[in-house]
Amino acid sequence: MTASRSLPQTIPSDAELVLRTRVGDHEAFGKLMARYRQRLGRYAWYALGSRDDAEDALQDTFVRAYRAIDQCTHPDRVGAWLFRILINRCRSRQARKSLLVWSRDGDAAYERASVEPVSESAAWREEIEHALRQLPADQREAFLLKHVEELSYDEMHELTGASHSALKMRVKRACGRLRLLLEDERA
Repeated sequence: MTASRSLPQTIPSDAELVLRTRVGDHEAFGKLMARYRQRLGRYAWYALGSRDDAEDALQDTFVRAYRAIDQCTHPDRVGAWLFRILINRCRSRQARKSLLVWSRDGDAAYERASVEPVSESAAWREEIEHALRQLPADQREAFLLKHVEELSYDEMHELTGASHSALKMRVKRACGRLRLLLEDERA
């Protein structure tokens, strides 16, 4: 009797999942969603400042991506394509709000309800999130892409369409503004 060996399963590439989605494999798109959900969700949360808005933008991104999967011209770079869609969804949400109203009470209550005890680091994280929400949208976007998502300026340019010099200036201004806001919080 020969022992059957199971071959190691290979993880499908982004390009393979895109191609399988194009021919109707819904499970393949589910794998793409699972692969990018956390990273895109993190960006949306920081960009929009609300869990509900972030979740709505993320869901809208995935729906739009699924419907337009044939328009993804570089399947091996589907992550960047999804990010571009998400950035546009976040921008649209922000534009629809004539005045940004942040629901600090609801989000703070949600945070307090977590099993994690409130600590110095949690309080500091809350101060940082509050300061981020006070930045102009273009500065917040550039800061998050550079320092949270750790993208290069080339990648940021590809996603946003903004010039390298504009992105660098936005990041620099965001860092300066955050420094002042956080110093005020600590004073």
